[in-house]
Order: sequence, then structure tokens, then C-alpha cells
Amino acid sequence: MGAAIAFVLAAAGHPVTVQDPNAEAVQRLPGEIARIADLLGVTAPTVTTGSFEDAVAGATIVIEAGPEDKELKQELFRRLDKIAPADAILATNTSAIPIKELASVVGRPERIVGTHFWNPPYAVELVEVVEAPQTNAAVVQRTIELLAAASMKPVHVKRDVPGFVGNRLQHALKREAIALVEAGVCDAETIDTVVKAGFGSRLAVLGPLEQSDLVGLDLTLAIHTTLLGDLDVSPGPQRSLVERVERGDLGMHTGEGFRKWTPDEAQAVRDQFDAYLVELARSRRDT
Repeated sequence: MGAAIAFVLAAAGHPVTVQDPNAEAVQRLPGEIARIADLLGVTAPTVTTGSFEDAVAGATIVIEAGPEDKELKQELFRRLDKIAPADAILATNTSAIPIKELASVVGRPERIVGTHFWNPPYAVELVEVVEAPQTNAAVVQRTIELLAAASMKPVHVKRDVPGFVGNRLQHALKREAIALVEAGVCDAETIDTVVKAGFGSRLAVLGPLEQSDLVGLDLTLAIHTTLLGDLDVSPGPQRSLVERVERGDLGMHTGEGFRKWTPDEAQAVRDQFDAYLVELARSRRDT
């Protein structure tokens, strides 16, 4: 994610410096930037590397894209708060951690903002700009303007809730999908077919509330009256998910998750997904 975010901002004309504590990741960076450029059929932008201090010195915005570990991210923000320019925006690419929890460890929490990019950002244009209770409104506006000028589609998340908007929607769907399989309503393959061949095929052009307005809120209300009381409301992960993780059935890379995968089947899915991302990324560049 760090390399891809760097590519997007560098391609928009910003001077970008990347820092990573993993020396191998730093060594891979030029190749990754070149790979993305080749994928899009464009000239690779210049992205430099340097020490933690070099990367932060003089920065207008610092975007943290470390592992999804609250304590690690808090330590990064403690360091950033001490050495980043006083007017620099400090942003986090966390997928779900509340921004206020990261801002709580710094002396100037008003400049902390969430910038949740979706993977890979050179193909998926959405960025959730998350306002924590302490975030200055001008910081939110500056961040949105910077990202919009870089051909991204920033949205303003006005309340700092775990998972923000996208992951709350995505994992609400996953919770119900797992519950249906667990209850014996259908198997995992049926779940995936229903989503891909059904309502998933229209989601790119018709959001859920647009669809509700399209069909009529009276119909939406009638369906909700029948359905909502029967949906899964488990307060934690379903047992079937926990058990799979505990026994090491983690998905395609182990050969089994909710579905069983041969190496060829798993590679075919990866190839299909990669081809879709290439097409999506190039269509973005062409518009």
C-alpha cells in the first residue's frame, strides 16, 4: 500500500519520499513503482527514499501505511509528532482503527486525520478521509483537496467509528454470508455466485441507497419489515470462522478456507482478479 500510495501522489506531481524499516521493502520500491507504471502504460514517476527524519523533513503531509497494529501506529505518531513540521498533516491509512485512538498519544491531535485508501489505490479511486473528534476542519479540507487533485475520489467520514464506512458495509455482508453457510442455508460457493452474478454486478454503478430510491422506499420498507429481524446479529466472529483459523484453514494459500482450493484454482482466481484490476486502472487513466 505504501508504494502504491507513493505512486499515486508522485504521478500527480508531488515530491514523494518513502521510508520503511524493512531494507528489503526499500530495495523493492523502484521495481514496484516501475511495475505499476508498466501496468498503466505510463512513465514511472520519481519516488525517493530516505531515513525516517529525511522522509518527514519539510513534508506537507505524512501518510502512515504500516501494519494494522494500534500500538505500532501509536509509536509512529509519537515520533512523527516530534519531528514533522508543525503545519504538516499527519495521516493514517488504517483500515479500521479509530483515528482518535492514534491521535490520543500526540501533543497536537488536531492535525491527525484518517486517509483510508483501498487496495490498490492506482486502480481503486476511493479514499475515506476520516475526521476524529480532535481533527481540525481545515486539515480535513486540505486533505480532501490534495487527494482530489491527485485524481482520487475522497469522501468525508464525519464520525470516527471503527471500520469507517466501507469496511463496516463490507464486513456486515461477510457476517451474514458466514452465518448463512453456518446455518446450512447454502454453501460458500453459492454465496459467492449470488453476489457476483446478482446484486454485485450492479454495485459499481448503483449504490445501495440509490437502488433503494430507484425501486422505491415503500418496497425497501416492506422487505426490511419481513427480513431485518431474521438477519444475523452475532456480537463477535462466528464460531465457524474462528474454528477455521484455529485449525489453520486460512484460505487459498493453505488450500482451504470456506472453500477448498487447488493451486491451479487459486491461481486462476488471482489471474482473473489481476486482469480486472489492470482493466480498471487503465480505464481510470483514460478518463
